[in-house]
Amino acid sequence: MAMSINADDCTACGACESECPSKAIRFKGAVYVIDPKKCTECQGAADAPQCDEVCPSGAIAKAA
Repeated sequence: MAMSINADDCTACGACESECPSKAIRFKGAVYVIDPKKCTECQGAADAPQCDEVCPSGAIAKAA
């Protein structure tokens, strides 16, 4: 499973991009997106997905 960013809720603040240890987050269009092939949910790097921890708008969640 991977994390995903809800484009409607993303404010494009960029807080998540620098927190991603697998470099799975990038800016695309007007919002940030997570590459599900690269996302590890921070396993081995942190106890919880760091992008979700720092997102001020709550736009990040586990992908369905």
